[in-house]
Amino acid sequence: MAVFSRFRAFRRSAVNNEAQHVASSTGTDAGEKAPGTTTNDAITPTSPNDVPMVEVEQQDKDLVPTEDAQRGVKQVEAVALTWSKPYLIAVFALMWSLYFVNAFQSSILSNLVPFATSEFEAHSLLTTIYIVSNSMTAAVYIPLAKMLDIWGRAEGFAIMVGFATLGMILMAAGNGITTFCVAQVFYSIGFGGLTYSVDVITADVSQLKNRALAYAFTSSPYMITAFAGANASEDFYYNYSWRWGFGCFSIILPVVALPLFIILKMHLKKAESRGLLVRESSGRTLPQNVWHYSREFDVLGVFLFAAGLTIFLLPFTLADSAPNGWNSGYIIAMIVVGFFTLVVFGLYETFLARVPFLSINLLANRTVIGVCLLDLCYQISYYCWASYFTSFLQVVNNLTLAEAGYVSNTFDVVSGILILIVGFVIRKTGYYKWLLYIAVPLYVFAQGLMIYFRRPNQNVGYIVMCQIFISIGGSIFIMVQQLAILAASDHQHVAAILALLYVVGTVGDAIGNAICGAIWTNTFPQALARYLPTDAMDNIDAIYGDLETQLSYPVGDPTRIAIQKAYAYAQERMLIAGTAVIALAFFWILLIRNINVKTAHQVKGTVF
Repeated sequence: MAVFSRFRAFRRSAVNNEAQHVASSTGTDAGEKAPGTTTNDAITPTSPNDVPMVEVEQQDKDLVPTEDAQRGVKQVEAVALTWSKPYLIAVFALMWSLYFVNAFQSSILSNLVPFATSEFEAHSLLTTIYIVSNSMTAAVYIPLAKMLDIWGRAEGFAIMVGFATLGMILMAAGNGITTFCVAQVFYSIGFGGLTYSVDVITADVSQLKNRALAYAFTSSPYMITAFAGANASEDFYYNYSWRWGFGCFSIILPVVALPLFIILKMHLKKAESRGLLVRESSGRTLPQNVWHYSREFDVLGVFLFAAGLTIFLLPFTLADSAPNGWNSGYIIAMIVVGFFTLVVFGLYETFLARVPFLSINLLANRTVIGVCLLDLCYQISYYCWASYFTSFLQVVNNLTLAEAGYVSNTFDVVSGILILIVGFVIRKTGYYKWLLYIAVPLYVFAQGLMIYFRRPNQNVGYIVMCQIFISIGGSIFIMVQQLAILAASDHQHVAAILALLYVVGTVGDAIGNAICGAIWTNTFPQALARYLPTDAMDNIDAIYGDLETQLSYPVGDPTRIAIQKAYAYAQERMLIAGTAVIALAFFWILLIRNINVKTAHQVKGTVF
């Protein structure tokens, strides 16, 4: 869809009646009347020129930031009340550009990471690296939400850009698997936090009824970069270096991100000059500030959560390489210590934390519970098999690096088109839940089909067909999850509620990678030992740990056929596990309420 046609719909948020406002914040369904509320129809003007007092008060409130809102929410409301439509259009264009950069680098890096780890003879450690980075990223979302609410949207956004840039520099310059793992943590935190920050800002500057369309627009670059990224990754690897695939984006990202930061800060100054905001001074000294923010951001809770989750999940991928397998002392110790740390985290958050990592109030809504459980199952299911998918396509289906990227990026193409259609449909109807009744059965069916088609001598077209079905279901999941959880909240808690969704999803990534890694380490090497010809057994360790070694055997060679059989054996079990998990989605969608997003009022100012 052309960009200009999207922005004709921009307008100042209409003033909704008080009953609609209460309904949106309490999560009542369309057509229900919130307890203790009345509508404007019950107030009769004394003359044609009279305006009901409730409407006058609401109009006055819509001209200033919410009085009792947190600082970051006040700031973004003041910015939206200050800027004009051209600036709003510029903000959406800049967010689109950021998503374009993110989509491009994600497409390139997903294809290059297996080769980067293979250079360090650590291809089998892919899932281990992802578990560590996902666990750390999951722990950062809640403090980042507090940062966006306390310091402001622009500040949190800038810090995440810094993390992402540092991660890419370290990945490009690293000469060992340890440095690469550290770099992946910074990269994952930075780009995960960057995407989250942009999603929060998108929610800040769009009405709820248009929000699905806004998210569809900002994420549409994925369908452009799906093919371009795959081609670029092949060009980087064969003509330059995989390092430049990482390094070039450490230059591009800050340049693209800077204008959005400038616009937010510039209009923040305008809002202050117009009296919409008053600069606040804490009166605290530097040590007092350090102590205050360490409690406000729950630093101890973040550490306990990240450490406990990482230590608990890692043994599932490391056990097979331990001297005595699951009976190894350090494997048992990691499971016990990780579980104990997570228990301590729960007790600390319940009884001691001044500002808890997760508020129990966010979990009291049945829609929030249903959305989080659906997202958890979806992410676990997908990452049960996705980490080794491009390697499988190259080794088993004999695809080139670029061709494997095309197949792997099917989701980006399909979702980029589909979610725009879904966004328009939701804007027209106001409802979203019915889409899940289509998406869940389709996704389960497609992933089940993959169990059969993920084997040697199968036409790659069948895999693409399954990927298309999975992409349709998955893109609907992502869109509906974001919209439903925001519809169950209000503007005051947008950052917190989205952070909760991101935490759950990223934990699902880590658990899925743990399952994937456990299946890989407990099936692939054993299958290699079973299928490899006798003359290739001396090279089994190199075959297990290096994708280039796997690809070095020509198609049709007995060793290559044996490797293909081992891949199929492992992938089949990964997909069975993933299908079993996603089947639980049939239960979770029953918890999600079908809130009418057309009647909800959340944001102020010049918004989409």
